[in-house]
Amino acid sequence: MSKIKLVIDREKCVQCGQCINDCICSVLEFDENNIPKIAKDGEKRCIKCQHCLAVCPTGALSIFGKNAEDSLAISNKNISDDLLNLIQSRRSIRQFKKENLSNECLDKIKNMLAWIPTGCNNHKLMFHFIDDIEAMKHFKNKTFEYLKKIYQKGNITEEQKKLLLFKQEVLNDKDIIFRDAPHLVLVSSPKNAPCADIDPVIALSYLELYANSLGAGTLWCGFATYCIQEIPELQKELKVPEDYKPVYCMLLGPANIKYKRITQPEKYKIVTYNKLVAKFDNFIQGIKDILSGIFN
Repeated sequence: MSKIKLVIDREKCVQCGQCINDCICSVLEFDENNIPKIAKDGEKRCIKCQHCLAVCPTGALSIFGKNAEDSLAISNKNISDDLLNLIQSRRSIRQFKKENLSNECLDKIKNMLAWIPTGCNNHKLMFHFIDDIEAMKHFKNKTFEYLKKIYQKGNITEEQKKLLLFKQEVLNDKDIIFRDAPHLVLVSSPKNAPCADIDPVIALSYLELYANSLGAGTLWCGFATYCIQEIPELQKELKVPEDYKPVYCMLLGPANIKYKRITQPEKYKIVTYNKLVAKFDNFIQGIKDILSGIFN
């Protein structure tokens, strides 16, 4: 049997072809009896997205040893209003309680990460958690220690100039970087991943919303990210492999502040493209070209 381990329950299969049509890599095709099978060289093209498993209406298809009956059902409950409220009420937290999130909360966040989308389904992101407040204090002290050495050395490279942003605060041992958060999660990506720089940001966006739904506070931490990227010793502390790059990190913890209402932000500019606008633009460009030809 191939590594894909495709199994079709012929009694359940209704020969609808949805698994074939939804496969973006053309891994599957019908056999002579209209039963899905692996196409020629299909195994080489497979990106292990499991769309075929998810789309089969009768649960007739199993793949990679994963059976349809072991998958959770998709809820049909309309949660759009609740999700919108969560997005609208999300705040960057800079005041954290001096205590850990519960193990149950941290475990839920970690388990959710299996469903994070990545470019080309390159399922190789690495999440580096600091899930204990004492470990966080140690990492913070190490960060300040390395920063002070860089400041004392005085030989700041062009790439390290961002590390000067909070120099005075660091020298005065004021934690304006980690905000006394009890937890940190760094996302690193293989250097050769097709979407190495964007996948971790997508991952943290999902993580942030889910963490907020569990009552945890979050903060995108750019300066901590710069420190980790520019100080190799910190990457070793967090066990970032040499063939991986640290991309971005987020602070986590119980919020020590509670917001009462949703803000009223200015709306972003939205540009809509449609055929009428395109035809008008082409018409105007045609007039310009004619006039340019006449006067030149």
